[in-house]
Amino acid sequence: VQLQASGGGLVQAGGSLRLSCSAPGRIFSRAAVGWFRQTPGKERECVSVISRNGRNTYYGDSVKGRFTISRDNAKNTVYLQMNSLKPEDTVVYYCAAGPRSTSTILSKYDYWGQGTQVTVSS
Repeated sequence: VQLQASGGGLVQAGGSLRLSCSAPGRIFSRAAVGWFRQTPGKERECVSVISRNGRNTYYGDSVKGRFTISRDNAKNTVYLQMNSLKPEDTVVYYCAAGPRSTSTILSKYDYWGQGTQVTVSS
């Protein structure tokens, strides 16, 4: 089972993008969903996570105040609104689902999307 991530692209610094992640309902309804990103040569880091009911969220320090995660359970979709983008946000973003509660630990995520490239030009 694979999640579908989309919404990446090329944007100028200071601009915005919205990433989307969809999953089969039987998985989506039971799981927290997270966005991760990975720079070549570095470990995959947790960007943001949202709980099953959407009430609890987590943001990494580097994106706090700029990114907003949300979910539409009726559409089985999680969104990551990215504002005030910086060149250092340039990386592949992955969405993942799995844990019953919010977690930043990669091993707790059983299902992953294929990744979507975000490129921010200076």
